[in-house]
Amino acid sequence: MPRSVNSVASHRRKKKILKMAKGYFGARSKVYTVAKNAVEKGLQYAYRDRRNKKRAFRRLWIARINAGTRQHGMSYSRFMHKLAQADIQLNRKVLADMAMNHPDTFKSLIDSVK
Repeated sequence: MPRSVNSVASHRRKKKILKMAKGYFGARSKVYTVAKNAVEKGLQYAYRDRRNKKRAFRRLWIARINAGTRQHGMSYSRFMHKLAQADIQLNRKVLADMAMNHPDTFKSLIDSVK
C-alpha cells in the first residue's frame, strides 16, 4: 500500500504561514521553517502587547489627570476619591481628555468636587 500524504492540506498550511510572514526580512519571509518561527514569535508578541497596551494607556491617562489636578492644587488620588464620593462616574480616559483638551471644563469639575 503506498504512503498517503495530504499534500493539499500541508501546502495550504505553508502558504498561510508564508502569507503571514510577508514583509519580514530575508529568509524570514521566504523559508518556511524560519518564517514559521518568526510568525509564532510575532503572534506571541501581539498577544502580550494587546494586554500591555491597556496598561500603558491607563498609566498615560493617570499622568495626564495628575498633571491637570496639580495645576489646581490637588493630587490625583484625592481627586479620584472625591469624584467617587460625589458619585461622578467618569472614566480615566474621559478625564484625561478633559484635562488635556478642555481645561475649563476640567477646572469646573475640580471645583465641583472640592
